[in-house]
Amino acid sequence: MRIEEARLLKIARNSGDFPKAGLPEIAFAGRSNVGKSSLLNALTQRKNLARTSATPGKTQAIHFFEINRRYLLVDLPGYGFARAPMSLKKEWDTLMRGYLLDRKPLRAVVVLLDIRHEPSPLDHDMLDLLEEARVPVLLVATKVDKIARGHVRGRLHKIRTALGLDPDAVLLPVSAQTGAGIQDLWSILETCLIDGTSEAVPRES
Repeated sequence: MRIEEARLLKIARNSGDFPKAGLPEIAFAGRSNVGKSSLLNALTQRKNLARTSATPGKTQAIHFFEINRRYLLVDLPGYGFARAPMSLKKEWDTLMRGYLLDRKPLRAVVVLLDIRHEPSPLDHDMLDLLEEARVPVLLVATKVDKIARGHVRGRLHKIRTALGLDPDAVLLPVSAQTGAGIQDLWSILETCLIDGTSEAVPRES
């Protein structure tokens, strides 16, 4: 994917702030500090398009990024940050549920999982919500550069087992730092944007 233009289009803290429905959208979801902002920067070939932080819970709104004036990449608030006030957690939950269940331009959701850790109950909750919303899902294992190459396959197998994935479901290992898997991810995203389908099936029925 050649990125000619990438810009922050909108920051939404409530549904009234969402851009008018038009361009197709791909959203990115995951636990706090799983690497969503870093992955978005790697995908768009921009260092600071999405702000990164060592502090979990930095993304407190939905960020819409316009790419090549053709589609939007959407950064959802990270979930599972224990030190966030309960009132703020409820606001994030309401905002994300409303977006995921009702957003018509949404073509797919990329769910990020840290390859070093087992999927959490909150990850399962997110997949349940996406199943309810009937949104195509692509699972991505981030931070592959943080483990030895020889351990990657074993870690992916553990995540697959924990989630009960279908044999054909895509679980793509990527690294925002080294670029591993980025082009493969773009290939799948382009398919989602063109025909609204995804190669990934979250879990066995």
